[in-house]
Amino acid sequence: MTKKEYAKAELENSKRIFKSVTPKYTVDWWIKWIASIILLCAAAFRSSGVAELAVYDMILSWIGCALWCVVGIMWKDRAVTLLNGAVAMLLFSGLISAYVDGRLPFQG
Repeated sequence: MTKKEYAKAELENSKRIFKSVTPKYTVDWWIKWIASIILLCAAAFRSSGVAELAVYDMILSWIGCALWCVVGIMWKDRAVTLLNGAVAMLLFSGLISAYVDGRLPFQG
């Protein structure tokens, strides 16, 4: 199936044609997609049920949430910033706790 081309006026006035709200290939676009992929990887580790992967899940979740927090700041979206910033802080405190307890697998 080929992609149909629409006239500019048709795109602007149509209620049937779905358009993306965010621009593509900007810095925030790249960050949000990288963060989303990282969070999906973290969820895969979590759902595997392998206890040894829990710390990697926490690390990837922290990175993903921190990146989404950056996107929220770039978008000036307080809900995205607040949610991901709070989760990133909670995950970071869990990582600090794991480090102090010596539970990190790569810890000497």
